[in-house]
Amino acid sequence: MPEIRSSSLYNKDLAPVPPQRRTWGLYNYASLWVGMSVCIPTYMLASGLIAGGMSWWQAIGTILLGNLIVLVPMLLNAHAGTRYGIPFPVLVRASFGVLGANVPAVLRALVACGWFGIHTWIGGQAIHAMMKILWPAWASFSAGVWVCFFFFWALNMVVIWRGIETIKFLEGIGAPFMLGVGILLLWWVTDLAGGFGPVLSAPSKFQTPAEFFKFFVPALTGMVGFWATVALNIPDFTRYARSQRVQMWGQALGLPTAMTLYSFIGVAVTSASVVLFKEPIWDPVALLGRFNRPFVAFIALIALLIATLNTNVAANVVSPSNDFSNLNPRRISFRTGGLITGVLGILMMPWKLLGDYSAYIFGWLVGYSGLLGPIAGIMVVDYFLVRRRELAVDDLYLRGRSYEYSGGVNYRALWALGAGVAVALLGLVIPPVRWLYDYAWFVGFLVAGAAHYALMQLAAREPLGEEA
Repeated sequence: MPEIRSSSLYNKDLAPVPPQRRTWGLYNYASLWVGMSVCIPTYMLASGLIAGGMSWWQAIGTILLGNLIVLVPMLLNAHAGTRYGIPFPVLVRASFGVLGANVPAVLRALVACGWFGIHTWIGGQAIHAMMKILWPAWASFSAGVWVCFFFFWALNMVVIWRGIETIKFLEGIGAPFMLGVGILLLWWVTDLAGGFGPVLSAPSKFQTPAEFFKFFVPALTGMVGFWATVALNIPDFTRYARSQRVQMWGQALGLPTAMTLYSFIGVAVTSASVVLFKEPIWDPVALLGRFNRPFVAFIALIALLIATLNTNVAANVVSPSNDFSNLNPRRISFRTGGLITGVLGILMMPWKLLGDYSAYIFGWLVGYSGLLGPIAGIMVVDYFLVRRRELAVDDLYLRGRSYEYSGGVNYRALWALGAGVAVALLGLVIPPVRWLYDYAWFVGFLVAGAAHYALMQLAAREPLGEEA
């Protein structure tokens, strides 16, 4: 349609995917989740729970429950991507308006930039560790860690410059390889520690249910927050699906299984570090540096590097590239958006976010979940309850149509978003209601979703998409 192609809201990266290009099957989605889950931050997520005092089964149960919970909004938001072939920043125009959509898109993009920086820092650390194994003199090079960081950054930029099909290829070949290497690492470390008996025998440090739940509640929110990012932008991937069935089954099989299995590896290896070194070492790169087995450590670090690259480009560059493109589709392409992501990822100083497990889980993960939970609540309620899964796709790319609202902004959605974020983060400033922050994603999702539905119902007497 010529009118759409000339619109300021359109470019080829944000356009609906035509049926002939929707080629992703069940294996592609299952392997996508294996590739994104099998990474160092997943390992650190699990090992951080052990370092915080959980027993191995408490940590695994918390992670499994969190991933089953986040799978629900993941599948709900995935539906529109598959049905209409549209990415996240275009879908969110329906609820926030064609210009108002930039608010949730930028919030999502900034979180992704932080994650991009975290993964890039970890990848650089792995390269630095490998260099010290291959060339011991490298350890005396004071700027070595920064050289490795920027080298891995450039590698990520090359992959994203080559486009979505390169990402699909990497996930397809990397997923089974990474699982195999993870299992070998688990076998090697537990063998050194004397088997699974000593490794998994450590009890929880929590003496009472009250102590446990004080740690468990924000930890569960952190588990949900881990994938709260992709729960929003999953349409960026499901727009390529052959059918609803393949994307739903692929995700349902891939996400909980891969996260739980690789988390168990992180839990068991961290528990083994307690047996071997009398302290929990939650950073796998640091742990591998403790062993005097250069060949094994080198192979493991190569595997961790590939896993980090896979996850980074799929989970942390695709979405913000589209989101930044949405700010000015005529000037910012997918590739340009990727470069913006790379620069902001450095400026967010990821080395500080990974200072310790507490900052990682309870600061970073729980904190941003209070921003993304409300967006997810509004998206789900708007698509399924307000619009009954019916979208006027052409109008999503045009001004003055169904999703124009007031100057391109649906202020009702913004009010609902503000209410959800404010209530979720209230516990940070008012200690008696700290539980609101501990449940930030859940609170934000429910408050924002309910507020959006109520406000849209109040406006129901007017034509949908127009201000009263």
